[in-house]
This record gives sequence, structure tokens and C-alpha cells, in this order.
Amino acid sequence: MNTAAASAADAALVEVRGLRTVLSGKTIFDGLELDVPRGRITAIMGPSGTGKTTLLRHITGQLAPDAGTIRVDGQDVPRLGRAQLFALREKIGYLFQNSALLTDFSVFENVAFPLRQHLDLPEELVRNIVLTKLQAVGLRGAAGLMPSELSGGMARRVALARAIVRDPMLILYDEPFVGLDPIALNQVLKLIRTLNDTLGITSILVAHEFAAVARAADLVYLIAGGKVVARGTPAELTRGESPWTRQFFGGEADGPVPFQYPARELALDLGFAAPAGGDA
Repeated sequence: MNTAAASAADAALVEVRGLRTVLSGKTIFDGLELDVPRGRITAIMGPSGTGKTTLLRHITGQLAPDAGTIRVDGQDVPRLGRAQLFALREKIGYLFQNSALLTDFSVFENVAFPLRQHLDLPEELVRNIVLTKLQAVGLRGAAGLMPSELSGGMARRVALARAIVRDPMLILYDEPFVGLDPIALNQVLKLIRTLNDTLGITSILVAHEFAAVARAADLVYLIAGGKVVARGTPAELTRGESPWTRQFFGGEADGPVPFQYPARELALDLGFAAPAGGDA
């Protein structure tokens, strides 16, 4: 491979620069910067409320930043017109936190839904594509079942088949391990890794379970206070000595992320003291 080709292969698919986002008066991102390398699995981790799902909304153009840039495959997402944005979204698969299956549709029809909505394909081709994707997640035999007949792990795998049905360049996983038993979690983990490697796609994984993330991710970003506070492979972050990595990956109750939400002194709220410089 020549130098130019190698450089293109290593280039980031998603680039975030100087991202600033304020929602309801609260600063979510304050100069956030990160790169998502092509063909790899990048995990986004951090305490609850740090904006991990909000970052996915920025990447898909559902939410515009107050400042900064988000580039996906070289395109400046906030500046895209409606048609350009929709075209970009068709290249992105999304695995929702709760699977988001259509309850009145069978497993087959759930996976076929994006094909029927966006493409005009012969029915035989739709059938072949859907069955191939269900085979990839081990559920071709469940094509005729309804979502109510699926376990949590099976529902997550059907949602994954739907996410890859159009062969996206990028898949966004929003908390894919929540509510799964150990067997189902291992199945989903294996699928995420296998699909990423065999299809050559890029994956962004938002999750809290570091033990699971460490088995799947190539790169991990730890976000807190609106910025990236740690970055590296799972092994590098495990050995990390910063207060952020010690608290988050060690499960400590207090540290850089305080136990108490910012508030004035308790005595003031209870009426036992007067504000400084004021009357009782």
C-alpha cells in the first residue's frame, strides 16, 4: 500500500473539533475534541449525564452544536442541507438503547423496514437480504416471530440485523448491553466485534460496562466535564493513574465527579443560616 492509500485508510471517519453544546442552561460539551478511526470500534464512556447520547445526536445531525465542527466522512454535518443530511444518515446504522422494534411487525418485517422505506427493490431481493442479515445474527429461524415473543437478547440482535441491513459505513450503538443476561451480553459482544471485522465498518459504542467494552473496543474515550479526560486502548486506561480513570473504572463513589450535585449550603435551604451579606 502506498503512503497516500495508507493515510486514507487511517484517516478518521468522524472528527469532532471544539464542540460546545449548551442545553437548558447546562454546558454539556465545552471544547470537546475526538477522532473515530475508520474500520475500528471506538467506545465513548463517562459518568451519567455527560452527553454520550447527545454526541450521537450531533453525529447524525439531529442536534446542532452551539460552536465547533462535527465532520463525518469529510462532511461538515451541521452545515449540510436537508437532502445531504438524509443521504448521510442512510449510510449510518443505529442500534437504539431499547432496540426500538416495531411491535406490530414480525422480525422479518422489522429488518426489512429500512429497505422498504428507502429503496424500491424486488421482493425476492428484499427477502434474500433480510434472511442473510438474520443469518449473520443467528436468528434466521426467528424471522416469523413477533417482538413480544423475543427475549431481550434476541430483540437486541434483531435490532442489530436491522442496523446493518443496508450495509452502513458507520454503526452507532447506544447502550447495547443494558438489561442483558451474561449469555445474551456475550452474544451481542461477539456480534459487534465480528460484524465490524468482517464488514469493514466503523463502530461507535456508548456504554457503561467497562468489562464488556474492553473485550470489543479498539479505542476508548472517557468524557467528563464537557471534555475528553482520558483516551487510549482499554489496556492503557486500565493502567491509567489519573483521578478520572481511577474513579470511573474503579467505581469510586467520589472523586473528580462529586457525589453531591452542586448546591448551596444545606443550612441555608433548611433556614438555619442567613446568606452571606444578607438578612435572615
